[in-house]
Amino acid sequence: MADSGIQENIPLAGYSTFRCGGPARYFAEPSTGEEVARLFEWAEEKGIRVFVLGNGSNCLISDDGFDGLVIRIARNMSSLSSEELGAGKVKITAGAGLPFARFGNYCAELSLTGAEFACGIPGSCGGAVFMNAGAYGGETKDFITKVSYWDGAEIRRLDGSECGFGYRTSLFEKLNAEGKNVVILGFEAVLPKGNKDEITALVDDLRSRRTASQPLDVPSAGSTFKRPEGYFAAKLIEDAGLKGFALDDSGAQVSPKHAGFVVNNGGRAKASDVMRLIEYVTLKVYENSGVRLEREVRLVGDFGV
Repeated sequence: MADSGIQENIPLAGYSTFRCGGPARYFAEPSTGEEVARLFEWAEEKGIRVFVLGNGSNCLISDDGFDGLVIRIARNMSSLSSEELGAGKVKITAGAGLPFARFGNYCAELSLTGAEFACGIPGSCGGAVFMNAGAYGGETKDFITKVSYWDGAEIRRLDGSECGFGYRTSLFEKLNAEGKNVVILGFEAVLPKGNKDEITALVDDLRSRRTASQPLDVPSAGSTFKRPEGYFAAKLIEDAGLKGFALDDSGAQVSPKHAGFVVNNGGRAKASDVMRLIEYVTLKVYENSGVRLEREVRLVGDFGV
């Protein structure tokens, strides 16, 4: 695969919003679904594992890195276009590597309503579909009409209604959890036109609320835990007396600004430091409330768990 662009021993900390983690044994950034398929074939021939990485905003990468092939779906697959459908609706087509915030801003620029919440989400479009990203009452599933993906054998397209979207999950996430090869390549979304001033005001309001309530100036992976049914993770953590808590001076800390975020102060903490804190918070919240928090952050590489 001389034209595959496969690189070796690439540090991954810079590709993660947590700003920690070791190197990938092999690393590639494909441009098409066909290239994705060929990379998987190459990995299978070598007998190595594959991890598909987007914007790195919802994962914690092991200090040992990933002993396999990391396929990063990013700038090479970040197309964006629009098509008028009539009746006040517009179809947006986006590549999986496009920043989800760019998609949200593009919709706002076109006076389309329904994707305002996306403007502040740091992940990629592919990641947003994979986990049905959402915020402030909006979810990715609200406007997705089609998803294109590689299923381990061929490139397929599914209607949004067939994607099994749920709270921070999708058919693709479930298939991945079962060990099946699934790579999201892009999506189509249909949104209605709205009032430009109202859309701009909402985007500005959500951005201000996010800035005021979340530690956006410190490396993190966003919300560390999923919201337990009937509860809020941040409230449970705060009630356990852990807001602002740190086990040591490694840099890993429960944010004093938002208890739902574990942060990496100065980017100096190792992944193992972050993981120890996550496990400690999980234990203490369970002891205090009887609620077992579930990680929203995905683990990449070996953590011994």
